Amino acid sequence: MNTLVSHQHNRNMLAALPLPGRIGKPSVDDIYPRIFDAILEQRIAPASRFTEESLGDVFGVSRSIIRRVLARLSHQQVVILRPNHRPQVAAPDLEQTRQILHARRLAEQTLVRLACKAPQPQDLRHLRDLVEQEQRCLDRGERGPAIRLSGEFHLQLAAMAGNAPLAQFLGSLVPLTSLALARHEVKSRRHCAWQEHLAIVDAVEGRNVNEALRLMDEHLDHLEQKLLLAAGTGSSK
Repeated sequence: MNTLVSHQHNRNMLAALPLPGRIGKPSVDDIYPRIFDAILEQRIAPASRFTEESLGDVFGVSRSIIRRVLARLSHQQVVILRPNHRPQVAAPDLEQTRQILHARRLAEQTLVRLACKAPQPQDLRHLRDLVEQEQRCLDRGERGPAIRLSGEFHLQLAAMAGNAPLAQFLGSLVPLTSLALARHEVKSRRHCAWQEHLAIVDAVEGRNVNEALRLMDEHLDHLEQKLLLAAGTGSSK
């Protein structure tokens, strides 16, 4: 059965995706992480046949909300939108994944250096909150949200750097990395290790540029090794 085809399956899926306690109608910002999590958890897979209408039914919102969420995911290259075709989840191959990781390394080395210059307390608290949320999701076995929060950690760190064009460039790479992780990575408790994120925050807070660079480089090494190994193994089957 294709994902999002069966009405009963839709109901089950909706029940598994509770909204946070918010008063009023769900917004694009409410629905975006829920749909992205569903993609990362393979509940909306690359082979899925879905429409704006079917997603609207599942998530209990209008087609206009779904359309705007899909537009955001399309801008991030997570979803492919083509005229007269149903939306489709992207499926980065091994070479695309390798190029994405190389570009991320070049960008994040500069961004973490900039972030160390004058870290603000509120930004550091936000980073630590993201790490805590990521850890809680892993403890609960919520793989999709953990991967998404891991990406949000890197985007928040980039925002701290104060270089909007470079942060925007990283923003075009992180969602694709998350998608590749969800598709290829062997399930474990180290999707994008929260322990490594926490160590990076400590180094940035201490304005220890060399240590932050070392930790980020090591972190990206671990990410690349496990992701490319898993992707290469999958493509050879």
